[in-house]
Amino acid sequence: MSNSFKIYITREIPEAGLTLLHKNFGTNNVRYYNQPTPIPRDILLKETKGCDAILSMLTDKIDAEVMDNAGPQLKIIANYAVGYDNIDIEEATKRKICVTNTPGILTETTADLAWALILASARRLGEGERLVRASQWAGWNPTLLLGVDVYGKTLGIFGMGRIGQAVARRAMGFNMKVIYYDLMDVPLPPEIKATKVDKETLLRESDFISIHCPLTPQTYHAFKYEDFKKMKRTACIINTARGPIIDEEALAKALKEGLIFSAGLDVFEKEPEVHPDLLTCHNVILIPHLGSASIETRSKMAEVAAINIISRLNGEVPPNLVNPEALKRD
Repeated sequence: MSNSFKIYITREIPEAGLTLLHKNFGTNNVRYYNQPTPIPRDILLKETKGCDAILSMLTDKIDAEVMDNAGPQLKIIANYAVGYDNIDIEEATKRKICVTNTPGILTETTADLAWALILASARRLGEGERLVRASQWAGWNPTLLLGVDVYGKTLGIFGMGRIGQAVARRAMGFNMKVIYYDLMDVPLPPEIKATKVDKETLLRESDFISIHCPLTPQTYHAFKYEDFKKMKRTACIINTARGPIIDEEALAKALKEGLIFSAGLDVFEKEPEVHPDLLTCHNVILIPHLGSASIETRSKMAEVAAINIISRLNGEVPPNLVNPEALKRD
């Protein structure tokens, strides 16, 4: 393998991935943006010029401009995520650029976090934690911060892919009825007892709705004000998928009006910005996109992204190629 390949990483990744890339390409040929915030557009364009591989984050818009600016030698864009709606796949394919992701790795970790938000939203843990920290807790009270039970309730899953199924498996321990809505016909393993329903039924019958679909034109603002009006007033909605699936302004209005009980959000429409109306809602838990944030998972994601790059620059088919048509044009 040539040691002249240049790789640019748009954010520092865990050491496991960097070690692999350094071993294969040398430390001087692997560079990264070392700030904790998303890379500014002008720096992205400057630093990726002449690169053979880009290891991108979900927060990076990788479009035709970036690809053309990088140059015709660009062979792969390895996204450090399962989703890849930040990359213009059609434009990449036209230029014979492989696009890869990191599927399967963060399934269980994200499902864990979804359940953390389900429980926290149901039992008003955010409000309770704020109360204690503000030294406003006056002691045990039979009516203090009454939440809703989870055990034996109905869980509605919006998008029954890998993560949705992992969330459904965990629901068995809470003796929940599981219903789900998905645009696709998803074959479920026999151990998952879940009933497919239409969206109207999901809204009407669910005590908890957990969102696990990709962001597409069909799922953009899939949850609007009119949808919240159809839900139970004791219902909670959880989003660990993509922010724009929920209309944040509509959700804030629904929360303030008591149309639903609470919400738990790990993702937002315009990250890292959060709609100001949500910031004033007491009955929503807001966390900073932590779905895959475990040491084990983030390290494995870095390894997989690095392996995708190594494979492509070695003339092989990357293990997690999402646009195989790019190679058919070779």
